[in-house]
Amino acid sequence: MVRIGIVGIGFMGWAHFSGAMKFTDAGRITGSKLKGGTVTTICTRSPEKLIGDWTSIQGNFGPRGAKLDLTKIVAFDDYRQMFASPDIDLIDICMPNDKHEELAIAAMNAGKDVLIEKPIAIDPKAADRMVAVARKTGRKLMVAQVLPFFPEFKFAAETIASGKYGKLRAAHFRRVISSPKWSSDMSDFRKLGGWGIDLHIHDNHFISLICGVPQQVFSRGIVQDGFVNHVHTQYMYEDSSLAVSAVSGGIAAEGLAFSAGFEIYLENATLLYSAGTIGGEWVQDRPLTVVASGKVTQPKLKGGTEWCSAFTSELQVAVDAVKSRETPRLLSDELARDALKVCYAEAKSIQTNKPVKVL
Repeated sequence: MVRIGIVGIGFMGWAHFSGAMKFTDAGRITGSKLKGGTVTTICTRSPEKLIGDWTSIQGNFGPRGAKLDLTKIVAFDDYRQMFASPDIDLIDICMPNDKHEELAIAAMNAGKDVLIEKPIAIDPKAADRMVAVARKTGRKLMVAQVLPFFPEFKFAAETIASGKYGKLRAAHFRRVISSPKWSSDMSDFRKLGGWGIDLHIHDNHFISLICGVPQQVFSRGIVQDGFVNHVHTQYMYEDSSLAVSAVSGGIAAEGLAFSAGFEIYLENATLLYSAGTIGGEWVQDRPLTVVASGKVTQPKLKGGTEWCSAFTSELQVAVDAVKSRETPRLLSDELARDALKVCYAEAKSIQTNKPVKVL
């Protein structure tokens, strides 16, 4: 059994815990959703959360946190004590972005495998150091870029890889938010490396997953206090006929809490998807749709229907990787690091008004 310890009980910690564990409406933990893995430990500095009151947690999707009976969970308020425990195999880091390097390196040096929330780090040099420690210690460093585990994006990636409808010709991705007001940790984009990292790295990771890391990017957008807050990017590949672009940022009007989607053009089909939290309601204005041979279909998607199902799938892959000692590309630290380097190339492109090499 892979024993998981979650560090940081904010929105992402709540999402990971909900993805991993079964509990009743009364907050009694009844088991694990994972095969061969379970959460045994948490770490938080919050006195309320240490005793199971997680009701202060709120995100831009899913329910508020709940009151939980943590009598079966070991709770620490100091991550150093947690990392020293012999009863944990996988440290799941759900802390603010600027804490990722310190905690991941400490966990690996303590002999633990690591799953860390995106982005891998704010600074590419920090990401390089983290990858180097993983190779030196032989520990797993996996990055929770959860987007490929959401059913619509999983379907798109698998469809492209299968070649069922021919090769990819063009794609456009959208991921925009209004400034979050549900968390003090999220309200200031500067603490996160800008929305051009914290939010948009999802697009850069997914595009690199399905197309490969781009050679260059040409970007336009808004840079505030040295951080990208909004960006439009054209991804440039050796194949000049492949047209891939994305728009992402945090300048949407209040009331558009979150919006994401894609248009993917294959040789023999078009894939469409558009959804978001608008006016406080989750709206799918275009459920995943396949247009092919003159027919329009909405395929049945694989995966659970809970708000946290993508996190369950992601954590299952991480648990399997700990057991097999093989990390799939979906959780690759190197791919996550390269996605971060794309973010920095975009910032430079905006500032210089020129295409910029990525690697």
